[in-house]
Parts: sequence; C-alpha cells; structure tokens
Amino acid sequence: MSLTDVVAVLLFVGVVAYAVFGGADFGSGVWDLLAGGDEAGGTLRAQIDRSIGPVWEANHVWLIYILVFMWTAFPTAFSALMSTLFVPWLLAGFGIVLRGATFAFRKFSATLGEARLYGVLFASSSLITPFFLGMIAGAVASGRVPAEGYGDVWTSWTGPTSWLGGTLAVLTCTFLAGTFLAADFARAGHDDMAATMGHRALVAGAITGAVALAAVLVLEFDAESLASGLHGRGAALIAMSAAAGLFSLWRLRAGRWARARVGAVVAVAAIVIGWGVGQYPDLLVDEMTIADAAGARSTLIGLIIVFGLASVTAVPALMWLFWLVHQTEWSSEEPTAEQASRAIRGGEARPPA
Repeated sequence: MSLTDVVAVLLFVGVVAYAVFGGADFGSGVWDLLAGGDEAGGTLRAQIDRSIGPVWEANHVWLIYILVFMWTAFPTAFSALMSTLFVPWLLAGFGIVLRGATFAFRKFSATLGEARLYGVLFASSSLITPFFLGMIAGAVASGRVPAEGYGDVWTSWTGPTSWLGGTLAVLTCTFLAGTFLAADFARAGHDDMAATMGHRALVAGAITGAVALAAVLVLEFDAESLASGLHGRGAALIAMSAAAGLFSLWRLRAGRWARARVGAVVAVAAIVIGWGVGQYPDLLVDEMTIADAAGARSTLIGLIIVFGLASVTAVPALMWLFWLVHQTEWSSEEPTAEQASRAIRGGEARPPA
C-alpha cells in the first residue's frame, strides 16, 4: 500500500464515522418531524433531546476532519469538488447551520408556537443536509465531476445516481436513528415506546433495503465504473451490508433492540466502505485517481502524524463522551409529559419580550 493509499484510507475513516454517528443524528431529526403533535410526539421528542443533546455537535468533528484531510492531502480533487458542486455543498452547509441553531433555539422559545416553528425547521434541515450530501456522493460516483473542476453547475449533481444517493442517505439515516432510539428507550425502561420505535425502524429498514436493491439498476446504466467495482472488489462488503441489514431487521422484529442497533451500524459502515473499495483507485470516478490527486509527500506524512496524535487525544475523548451518555444515570429516567414539554421549549412557556 502506497503512502497516498494510506492517507486515502485515513480520510475514508472519517467518511464512515460521519455516516454512522452523523447519520444517526440526522435521522433523529427525521423522526422528530414524524413524531406527531405536541402531546402525541412529546415523549419521542424528549428522548431525541436526551439521546442526541450531548453528542450532536461533537459528531460534526468528523465532517471537519474529512474536509481538512481532503483539501490538504488531495487539493486538486478538493478544488474540482468545490468548484463543480458548490450549490449542493452550500445547501448542505445551510442545513447544518439551520439545524444547529433551531435545535438550540427551540428550548428557549417564548411561546409554544415559536417552539413549533423551530421544531419544524430543525426537523426539515435534518432532511436537507443528508439529502444533499448524498447527491454530492452520487455526482462523484457517476463521474460527473471533471478533474479540471468547474463542471456544469446543475447537471453535475442532478443525475439519476445523485437522486438515488440523496434518497438513500435520508432513508439510511432514518433507519439507523430508529434502531438507536429503540435501544435508548429500552435502556431507559420505556418498553412501550421501545416497541413502537422498533416497529417504525423495521418499516424504515425494509423501505431502505428495497430502494438499495433498486439502486443496482440505476448504477448499471448511470455509474458503470462504480457498478463494475461493486461487482468485483466491493462485492464482499456489499454482501456483508445486506446480511447485517437483514440481521438488524430480524432483531427488531424480535424486540432485541441493542443487537438490532449493532446490525444497523455494521450495515451502514459496510456499504460506505464498499463504495470506497468499489471506486478504488479513483478519487473522482473516471476522472482522477488517488495518486494523481495527492499533494506533496511531506504533507501526506504530516497528516499521518496528525492522525496518530488525534487517535490518542480527540478519539478517546469522544469515546468517553459516548460512554457517559450510555450510562444508567443518564438514560434510566423515563421522560414525563412535563419533561417532554421542556425538551421542546426549554422550560415553562414565557411571555414574549
């Protein structure tokens, strides 16, 4: 394995981490949108607040990591991506900012109506961001990003594979978050809500699987190079993803929420890794290889050193945060109606200033 391949693998570690951890966060926003009215959806929204409140901002570390590695290690490919796909990048970034602001503002709303508005904006932006990130992935996978950059502003990211990527990204996030929330409800001792959430996650997973099967046809005619790689190098990982997804659905049906979550994580990680392996050695499919896009050797070595330092500083801190959130002291209390209201409005309703 060459030095450039090592750095590409380290870059893709961030992609997988963001797909799993960031995906669960975005999917929680989708479930917030589908939760129902104030009373019917209050308990679910309270649990979403407890589940993602401590970690939702920390998970963006992975996106920052991806962007920094990309523009530092592979500057020509980064330039091509940004100059061609600046519209979906802009929309995804808008969604991230809007989502973070409205998630925080909802708790400090002066009125219930204001809280509802912020809630809708939070949930809607949770759809926007993964959708446009998926469209970006589809543009790369279908070879619509030219090596020299400045590709067509619209057609580069609106092909069939991009629409497929956006749709699958939202569905995958929804399924992943559903399994996480079912396990969180169960750990909190809220068995009825765990069963309800588990059933919803089962439906979401079945829909995601059906769309993923249909994706084979789209890739065959719109992303031939990637399809060829998935049939060859990536076949084992695609099979692993399918098996893990079926295992997760099986465990959801049986009410084994924690095991279902493990299966969902493996399914998402395997499909993302399979995509990377399938398009190897291209960084921009049909346009630029990893070797052609690589920056200076000294820069690549510096990035490996930085990754090593982060592995013993930032990563343990993140793992400790996740461990703390999963402790009984944090998750055992069942959300009450009053807590659900406070999760939405940050306390008692206050009159407008």
